[in-house]
Amino acid sequence: MNFSSRSKVAWIAIITGVAVMGDAMLFIVLPLFWQDFGLTEIWQIGVLLSINRFIRLPLNPLVGFFYKHFQLRTGVFIALILAVITTLSYGIFEGFWMLVIMRALWGVAWSFIRLGGFLTVIDVTTDNNRGWHMGLYNGLWGLGGLTGMLAGGFLVDQTSILFVTMLFSIISLLAIPVAWFAVPPNRGEKQDSPAPISVQKTKWLTPFTVLVLATGITQGFIIMGLFNSTISPLLENVYQRPIQIGTIILGVATLAGTMQAIRWAWDPFIAPAIGKMIDQRTLIYPIILVPLIGGSILLSAMAYTSSIAMLILFIFLFQLLSTIFTTTTDTLAARAAVRTDRVKMMTAHTVVVDVGSALGPMVSFIILMYLPLSAVYIFASFLMITLAIFWIVFRRLELEIENVQSNIS
Repeated sequence: MNFSSRSKVAWIAIITGVAVMGDAMLFIVLPLFWQDFGLTEIWQIGVLLSINRFIRLPLNPLVGFFYKHFQLRTGVFIALILAVITTLSYGIFEGFWMLVIMRALWGVAWSFIRLGGFLTVIDVTTDNNRGWHMGLYNGLWGLGGLTGMLAGGFLVDQTSILFVTMLFSIISLLAIPVAWFAVPPNRGEKQDSPAPISVQKTKWLTPFTVLVLATGITQGFIIMGLFNSTISPLLENVYQRPIQIGTIILGVATLAGTMQAIRWAWDPFIAPAIGKMIDQRTLIYPIILVPLIGGSILLSAMAYTSSIAMLILFIFLFQLLSTIFTTTTDTLAARAAVRTDRVKMMTAHTVVVDVGSALGPMVSFIILMYLPLSAVYIFASFLMITLAIFWIVFRRLELEIENVQSNIS
């Protein structure tokens, strides 16, 4: 079966979204109902939300090797089967160590499906449309996060954790036969292009790629790790009285899930538009500064606001900047990959994003053992503004080098 570039990206994104629903639900529910999962200490929340990222660090290079020799479809099957098992386990098993094992298995699943998605986007795109396709990919798989956070948070308030995990695992199970028809059985490594012969000789670790990787680890740490795992406690500090409409309870889990889900809802529309804007520009530096500087300001504002209306506004704005941040970072990594070693660069990118997203929840909840939540957000604000300064300095040094070279010539 032949697929257009857009269809390949869309299908792998939708399947990714189905697989991620259980994980997304856990980020909303676990910080609020951690004792129902059999946990005894608050630090265990951070470990459970991080261990799947840590397990991916040694796995990502192995998964990259896997996709050089095996079909993309095989990797997707592995990911979906593990997603079914792990999602169901969140509602069945209680106790810290059993959940650690299940979260580690989910880390294996995410390694297969995430790297497969990145390699698909790189294979079917060029510099003229890569940003748009990367935005489409991030936007569509984000719909799974929308379902997990919004439906998961709401349904847990109304029913039970077991009901929600069973529902999400059944949906993941139904995606397996869909993947057989939708995912093309090609390998992750492009075979028909002579470019890799020269590319493999190109030095891939340059100041630019190092800065791109630093941006990736910051994005993972703040967006996917710190913010996702602390939005529930952040709202709980201000929104302390749940609203009841008839038999429906609008608790913190529902509100937090709604806030996160709104971002996933707009991503399929906003992320491709941002990607298209990136495609039209030779330089991405001015675009990356917008979420870094703006995000730093908003994180500081969220740390000290006591108004629920203002907090919701700040969260909305921050999530909009998060969409820009994620799409721009992934596009920067993809541009670096096609100019160096595609598998090596994208593997490194997924590794550093995983490092950041693994450290985010763990560092956050360790800080919360000694300091208030505001300290977590001030720390994140400092990281974003520091990275913005590095990008500004890098661009100025690059311009100076270009001026010197032009004067010599």
